[in-house]
Amino acid sequence: MKALVLSHAHPAFSIGGAQVASYNLFTGLKNMPGWDAHYMAGIGPPVARHAATPLMSLGQAPDETLFWTNDYDWFHLGSNGLDELMLHFERFLADCRPDVVNFHHIMGFGIQALHATRRVLGDVPIVFTLHEYLPICAHHGQMIKARSHGLCLRASASDCGICFPEIGAAAMKRRELFIKAFFDRVDAFVSPSRFLLQRFEDWGLPRQKLVMIENGLDGGAQAPARVLAPGGRRNRFAYFGQLNPFKGIKVLVDAVTRIPEKTWGDSILYIFGGNLEHQPAEFQQQVKELFRLAGRRLRFMGSYKSADLPHLMREVDWTIVPSTWWENAPVVIQEAFHHRRPIIASDIGGMAEKVRDGIDGLHFRASNPESLAETMARAISDPLLWDRLRSGIEPPTDTATAANLHADLFLRLIERQGSREARHG
Repeated sequence: MKALVLSHAHPAFSIGGAQVASYNLFTGLKNMPGWDAHYMAGIGPPVARHAATPLMSLGQAPDETLFWTNDYDWFHLGSNGLDELMLHFERFLADCRPDVVNFHHIMGFGIQALHATRRVLGDVPIVFTLHEYLPICAHHGQMIKARSHGLCLRASASDCGICFPEIGAAAMKRRELFIKAFFDRVDAFVSPSRFLLQRFEDWGLPRQKLVMIENGLDGGAQAPARVLAPGGRRNRFAYFGQLNPFKGIKVLVDAVTRIPEKTWGDSILYIFGGNLEHQPAEFQQQVKELFRLAGRRLRFMGSYKSADLPHLMREVDWTIVPSTWWENAPVVIQEAFHHRRPIIASDIGGMAEKVRDGIDGLHFRASNPESLAETMARAISDPLLWDRLRSGIEPPTDTATAANLHADLFLRLIERQGSREARHG
């Protein structure tokens, strides 16, 4: 059997949870007996396009293909370059001839790629892996109110029209119907969290098509626990991730400044993150001011790569995931658990689902720096807490296990399609 795995970007050029999860699945399938796989990923500027075709390799393996695109309709999740999609993408599908196609995002390709796949490959099963809420929410897929920044509990054309009055409820409804028309061509939707699947079921996707499978992680060597000096405390905290308005970095640094000096002592918060320079100017100023106020309590270490984590984790006791949006299944949670570091996380969405309060981590009230400060103070002050939570950590799903679970789903869909053809043949 041959699987085609598609991602909006290749992890060699763009680091992100969906890229890593899709590529790990691709490599896991390749290593399974009886399976072959091909990986296709989107790419765009600053990489230059070939003159004759958007299909590229850029030094990747023969079973990896890049598809150059730079004409994407973010509102409708569609491609404006339909000629190239139909000509070059469809030609690639005809040459590749996979037995199953698994989309991880359709950014860049456009949602019309689902129709193109069905047109070229007929009844070959199409699986769509959901990584966030972009089809539901036009506000960056965050399900956060555009003006108040409060959490959005449900999606409807009227509510979305209030968020974007310049667009209006009618256009929001048309957007929903447009996306769902293409989703009708999908045989199964996969997600690593029950919370996200429930959101999409509430939005109208058929329950029988929704399947939960954890993302596979290739975490590398496990970092040993930090060696404590006599009388030392488990008081080294770390944030790993992008520095954007939805990841809760302001909440975290604000919380650090609120912890009394007597409690904080020689504690340290390490910030491993990048892309602050690409955020709105006002947000950049606010974060930099909070960094200044935190003073010696905070060490900004800059961006990192996944391969760096075994080394970085050696100096870390706790990982903090303070996102102010629902999240899905942040890879940083899997990474922290792989290295057996308890997590302090917001008490909402996929974070609350993946981190079990009092078992392998601690929850705090989302978007509330005072609640986070109290939780961090508890982590610093309770000498038995870290060991107890660490003992409750279960290893995350590895790449091979995730590939096996996906292969089982793919085979069920292929067999179901074969039975359908036999009945109507």
